[in-house]
Amino acid sequence: MITILKHNEATVTVEELPSGKNRIIIEPLNQNSFIRCKTWETVYPLNLIEKILTIKGPNWLCDEIMRDESPDYVQDSLKYNLLGHVSGISFSNKKILDFGCGSGSSTMILGRMFPHTEIVGIELDDNLLSVARQRSTYYGFDNRIKLLKSPDADNLPKDLGKFDYVVLHAVFEHFLPGERKMLLPKIWNLLYPEGVLFIEETPYRYFPIELHTTRLPIINYLPNKIAFYFAKKFSKSNIANDSWNSLLRKGIRGGSVREILGILNKCKEKPFLLKPSLLGATDRIDLWYMRSRKSSFIKKMYFLLTKLLKMTTGFIFLPDLSLAIKKLPEKTAMRSSEI
Repeated sequence: MITILKHNEATVTVEELPSGKNRIIIEPLNQNSFIRCKTWETVYPLNLIEKILTIKGPNWLCDEIMRDESPDYVQDSLKYNLLGHVSGISFSNKKILDFGCGSGSSTMILGRMFPHTEIVGIELDDNLLSVARQRSTYYGFDNRIKLLKSPDADNLPKDLGKFDYVVLHAVFEHFLPGERKMLLPKIWNLLYPEGVLFIEETPYRYFPIELHTTRLPIINYLPNKIAFYFAKKFSKSNIANDSWNSLLRKGIRGGSVREILGILNKCKEKPFLLKPSLLGATDRIDLWYMRSRKSSFIKKMYFLLTKLLKMTTGFIFLPDLSLAIKKLPEKTAMRSSEI
């Protein structure tokens, strides 16, 4: 059976396969249109595919489904970054907050990873949250996953209670500078003492190439006005109509360990940066290398150079941050020295 889903930017064909899966094929009406992925085989039912097409559009339809279903995508990131720092059994009968859950791909993966854990997802965008809710119903997670809307960008839903773990998956980079200083302490306050805040898949602020928004080299080291000029002039990304604030919202400035710990160190209960010691890892460099299944020659060389840099200077120089930050009790004076 073949169903044609019409959209003003593309024709989307959904073919029911003998395996029970649906094959999605996207044909853009403008051949110059950027499509993140043009085909994907999914177990999603037709109504959920239609919902994602309506909200995300054809450019990101397959990519959005892959985020949930592909083991090489968000699943690998969550597996290595969470379980590299904390054992899986430690999540049993605990409570996890997935902050900035978007369309719910990370929330659904957490639901599958930790079947005996209560999970709360928070999102500001109503449209994205509607996709997350339909996904949750599809998976039968409505009894243990709550999906809530933030009242605005500066505040959290009321009466959330406390959490054992908080996950910010590809979220921190999208906070504006003022929001980082205001929201991160509020999120930190939601953690129990001894709880852990995971900040992952956030681009490193000082990596030589800004990979998230413009894909331009050196731009991370330039002052804002000059960075904005070079981004508009030389980036091939679709940013022609963006202001500097909208580029910040898209994640152009990433984040750094020093920035994050600097904000949290102003709170009463201090942060302690955990070092990964599980899944065969000894540091964040190992986790970065292991979670990428494509170990090319260039990646191997960069892995070795980064290891050497850490041995000689103590500095970790990776494209993105994958941090696990433990909340120490108020009277504990320990602080992390790894930046």
